[in-house]
This record gives sequence, structure tokens and C-alpha cells, in this order.
Amino acid sequence: MRWSEVALVATLAVVLVLWWVWVMASRLDRLHRKVGSSRAVVDGQLVRRATVAAELATSGLLDPVSSLIVAEAAWSALAAGGAESEVATVLPPDLRRLITDPEAPDALPVDGPDRGRIESELSATLREVLADPEELSALRSEPAGDELVGALGQAWYRVQLSRRFLNEAVAQTQRVRRKPVVRLLRLAGHAPWPRTLEIDDEWPSALGRPGALAQPEPAGPDA
Repeated sequence: MRWSEVALVATLAVVLVLWWVWVMASRLDRLHRKVGSSRAVVDGQLVRRATVAAELATSGLLDPVSSLIVAEAAWSALAAGGAESEVATVLPPDLRRLITDPEAPDALPVDGPDRGRIESELSATLREVLADPEELSALRSEPAGDELVGALGQAWYRVQLSRRFLNEAVAQTQRVRRKPVVRLLRLAGHAPWPRTLEIDDEWPSALGRPGALAQPEPAGPDA
């Protein structure tokens, strides 16, 4: 083989390697963007759930004790998510002063361990408050209560879905970042290591899944 042919083969090999590295880097960048967008969606759904919970707490449809513990859990979740403006909007000043800790930390990141603990506490609180089917039925008998329960169910369901998508995107990104070539060439740059969001978002058994809250009326004999 002449030297010109060797040079051509070597050039093609280098081009192929560079192309492969570019493809891998582009894929990794897309995965990081997917994780970021998925995280933003989860954050929005968590804030929405906490907002509806705060509205339920201040609706006057719950007993005073339940209203207080739901309001406290919802406020903690909103503050942890950086949604302090939502607190000012949905909680009356007197109740806000009662449950607000003046030494509370600043907003926590969506994937931080404290955020997971706070969101899990909100889930546990809501499950406890909504555990009694008779009380939940009485709450739904009120038009405002039925609307709030429906909104809470929708938000909770979207939290579960968006968190699942986030964790799948994180797992996929982690697998790519563990590849030896990616680590050797530092293709991830200074991007932080993606982490899953682990919270207790187990569905309240008495709440009913969205879409199953209202059963269709049976068809008449002429249908």
C-alpha cells in the first residue's frame, strides 16, 4: 500500500472517530437538556399540587385541625419549591403567620433530599386527611369541594407521571455518562451528575384516579 493510500485511510479513520465523538457529545447534550426540561415539569406539577392543597386548607371545607396541618405541609412544599409568591396568594395572612417559621431556609433545589422529604410529608398529610371515604364523600358533595378534590387528583397524577419521566431520563443519562469513552474524553463537561427525584407520591386509595372520579351514566333502553 502506498503512503498516499495509508494517509487516506488514516484520515478517514480520524474523521470517523471525530464524527463518533461529536455524535456521542450531541446525544449527551440532548439527554442533559431532557433531564433539565423534565425536572422543570416535575417542579411545576409539585407546585401545582401544593397550591391546590393550600386552597383546600383555606376553603373552610375541612375541620380546623386538618386545615392547619394541610396548610403547614402545603406551605413547606411551596417554600421548598421557591414558590413563595404562591404562599402569599393562597394563604390568608393570619394562617400564614401561624405556620411560617421565620428561621426557615431558603428555597431548596427540586432534587435535594430536603425537598423530597417535604413533598413526602405533604403526600402523607393529604393521604391521612383524605383517608376516610365518608368524609371525602361529604367533601365532594360540595361543588367547591368536588372541584378542589378533582384538581388535586389531576395534579397528583401529573406529579407521578412527570417524576417517572424525569427518573427515566436521569437513568438514561447516567448510563451514557458511565461509558469509558465519555469519562475519558470528559464529554459531559462541567454538567452536574444527574440524580433521580425520590419522593413518596403514593396515591390516596380513597381519592380515585383521574378519569374515574365521575362514572358515566348507564345508557338508557333507547340508547
